[in-house]
Amino acid sequence: MMVKQVIIALFISVTLFTACSKSNSGGRAPCQPATVASEKNAMVTYCVANGINYQTDSSGILYQIITPGTGATPNLNSKIYITYTGKLLNGTTFDMQTNASQTGWTLNSLIQGWQIALLLIKKGGEIKIVIPSALAYGCIGSGPIPSNAPLFFDITLVDVQ
Repeated sequence: MMVKQVIIALFISVTLFTACSKSNSGGRAPCQPATVASEKNAMVTYCVANGINYQTDSSGILYQIITPGTGATPNLNSKIYITYTGKLLNGTTFDMQTNASQTGWTLNSLIQGWQIALLLIKKGGEIKIVIPSALAYGCIGSGPIPSNAPLFFDITLVDVQ
């Protein structure tokens, strides 16, 4: 009787694993990340249309420092408190935080684009950034963010600890 239960459990495990593998890929080939170069024109167009006088970081991020800040400079291990608005390049707001005291994050736990861009300002600073999808949520996407979506953020670094 015990052998039969083990065989049934093994069969169920293999079946679920196979089903999950197929559903994760949707029966399609694995997603293909967009290159920074392939997204550059859309990112520049967004900046121009929205009055962002951007500079280009070597990572491919386009940014404009609105206020550099005068306080502490974050590092990847800093706990940061921010307010921000996140938008798709079609102008759709997908996320917003207006109260910095709600949540603090360790910078190294956030998307790579933020890890790069927030090192460019100090406490009290504000930066507008357009991030290539490879430095955000890539070909997977996240919630309302589709796959291979470059993103815009307007971020104020309220506090650094």
